[in-house]
Amino acid sequence: MDDKCLMESLLMTIKGVSDLYLHGTLESNTENVHNTFDKALCDTLTMQHEIYMKMAAKGWYPTQQAQSQQIMQTKQKFATQG
Repeated sequence: MDDKCLMESLLMTIKGVSDLYLHGTLESNTENVHNTFDKALCDTLTMQHEIYMKMAAKGWYPTQQAQSQQIMQTKQKFATQG
């Protein structure tokens, strides 16, 4: 497995764990459990961001700029639904 595949796999795993921690935070019924899940979520989101930044720096996570027309159409769509 090359470095790019390894980083992609790690990023997908971290995203899945973040989802679990988010639900644990939302559904916890005691302050102690809530705080524990919340800290784990924050730590995991930090890891996710660091992995993303390293992948983006290497060109392994390319993004494209949204066109201003698309942004305006999306804004208008959601403004009329409110």
